[in-house]
Amino acid sequence: MKISMERANLLRAVAQAQSVVERRNTIPILANVLIEAEGDSVSFRATDLDIEILDKAGAQVERTGSTTVNAVTLHDISRKLPEGALVMLADDGASGRLTVEAGRSKFQLHTLPKEDFPVMASSEFAVNFTVGAAALRRLFDKTRFAISTEETRYYLNGVYMHVADGDDGKVLRCVATDGHRLARLDGELPSGAEEMPGVIVPRKTVSEILRLLDDDDAQVAISVSDTKVRFATSEITLTSKVIDGTFPDYMRVIPAENPRRMKVDAKDFYTAVDRVSTVSSERSRAVKLALDKDRLQLTVNAPDSGIAEEELPVAYGDEKLEIGFNAKYLQEIADQVEREDAVFQFNDSNDPAVVREGEDASALYVVMPMRV
Repeated sequence: MKISMERANLLRAVAQAQSVVERRNTIPILANVLIEAEGDSVSFRATDLDIEILDKAGAQVERTGSTTVNAVTLHDISRKLPEGALVMLADDGASGRLTVEAGRSKFQLHTLPKEDFPVMASSEFAVNFTVGAAALRRLFDKTRFAISTEETRYYLNGVYMHVADGDDGKVLRCVATDGHRLARLDGELPSGAEEMPGVIVPRKTVSEILRLLDDDDAQVAISVSDTKVRFATSEITLTSKVIDGTFPDYMRVIPAENPRRMKVDAKDFYTAVDRVSTVSSERSRAVKLALDKDRLQLTVNAPDSGIAEEELPVAYGDEKLEIGFNAKYLQEIADQVEREDAVFQFNDSNDPAVVREGEDASALYVVMPMRV
């Protein structure tokens, strides 16, 4: 194999590939990226056995072939080469080394046999459809904060992507919850997605998807089976196993009616919670919300560090209410609100609160209360 390509193209492709590679693994080949040169392009493939990413880039291919080399090392070299450099990669297949040259710089890297590289088996995808990159990013980016990190409840360690009934018909919906807060986002149902099986997309896969969605005008081809999901743009293909488990009936924890309604500027609310939580204990981070006529008082009372209070003007016309929440959860939800106002809906001090982005019915958040 012998190829030449621009440093920027090499860096972008290898950056995507090496992000999948686990830094610590007991199988040496999994630390490598599979490089395959053919025609007028070169592909870089990496996997951790659960996720596989394939990135294609344009190149001058003098000699076709393939090899594997340490992904992190190749990325570090590419990153440190001068901008605008033309990089030559050459492997003769016999020496067990890949030569990397750019200008006066030359590296010889150890390789492993390409036959040892595990390529993820392509399954029969039952459903195929296309979504705009901006719409897909919104669904995943605004739900991932609520993904559980508890490995014992593994079925909550991802975003549940499925077809659901929205206010105006069928929607493509993403849901994540850790039992303390829940995020539910709806998007337009793409043509061809009607029969899609519900799948739980793992946390790491969600992060990788958001890394590759850097062009809002791009279209993402999504393929879904019961065991795998694939996201593909014109240059990058990401294939992932889905979490083998049943996502809980999240509709049961969403209150049907919370009559008390508070409207508040989302940014002002976020910064106020941030200020008063400065004195909160790291363990509980509890903040009390006291609601009265068009007035919200935030209070943190931490025996070890002190008391903090702040008052905010809000739109509220219901009965007085005092309710406590984890400050971090309130901030994470307020941070998702793209519109100016966040609308909180309460029942009483023991029931979960619902948060919406203004009058937008496509985004809904639930947060459980706590004693303060």
